[in-house]
Amino acid sequence: MYHTNYEALQNQLRGLLEGETHWLANLANTAALLFQELKDINWVGFYLLEGEELILGPFQGKPACIRIPLGKGVCGTTAERRVSTVVSNVHEFPGHIACDPASCSEVVVPMITAEGELLGVLDVDSPFLSRFTEEDAEGLGVIVDILVSSCDWKR
Repeated sequence: MYHTNYEALQNQLRGLLEGETHWLANLANTAALLFQELKDINWVGFYLLEGEELILGPFQGKPACIRIPLGKGVCGTTAERRVSTVVSNVHEFPGHIACDPASCSEVVVPMITAEGELLGVLDVDSPFLSRFTEEDAEGLGVIVDILVSSCDWKR
């Protein structure tokens, strides 16, 4: 069982993003921080909404799928439903998109502004089954809220 001190991680992120509003820089630093601090993960990054698909954004890990249609795979499904998704075994998820065959479990959190606009998703993968829990989804949800509220999203 994994235990991440999300309160400490959230405070680290607040310090890292303090005074910076550029969305690209903040996404990149958030991905780097999560990759450094979360145990037993092999990929973490962002997919950003453009039209009816998600486009690869800043990430840490192996090269990844570039475009994901809404409603497809864990990321596209999470974006379409606008709720976090915890998958214990990605190989059992209907329509899973295997960017890295080593990934076995996944948590995806939607990025939604205070006004209700969907910006994209945070995606975290692990090479271990059942790596993520609802506690991870909640803790990462606060991380996403901190990130989203810190940025000027004019692209």
